[in-house]
Amino acid sequence: MKRIITLLLFGICSLTNAQQKITFGYDSAGNQISRNLCLSNCGGTAKTVEETKEIEALVEDDLLKFSEEDVISYYPNPVKELLYIKWELINSSKVSSITVYEISGQVLQTFSRTENTDNQTISFGEYPRGVYLVALNYGNGEQKTIKIIKQ
Repeated sequence: MKRIITLLLFGICSLTNAQQKITFGYDSAGNQISRNLCLSNCGGTAKTVEETKEIEALVEDDLLKFSEEDVISYYPNPVKELLYIKWELINSSKVSSITVYEISGQVLQTFSRTENTDNQTISFGEYPRGVYLVALNYGNGEQKTIKIIKQ
């Protein structure tokens, strides 16, 4: 009988400690934005959301990339109001246009005449929350697509 009670108490203690090993972070609207696994010293709180910087205050380390060798950078994702996209003109592969799509494929916005620039700011303020696709169309017919989340 003592073994059963000991095992039962050990099981209850293990279950209550297991709930403290994952911490969650939430934004101001109550949406879960982070989940952190805590392996030791779980007394702390989850990380807070970083504030979105103004586009003028961006540095190269703030920009997100597809991969290290990629030439397209963007900030922020998820976006609330403005999305900033920057690309490098390499091997004369200029961006001929940028198109914003709903996830269903409907075209929302198109920016043309981007051959002579290396960046674009896109307003997402009037769009509802959801997932959007931003396609960069190159002059040689190639296309790269970025998945953007609107909060």
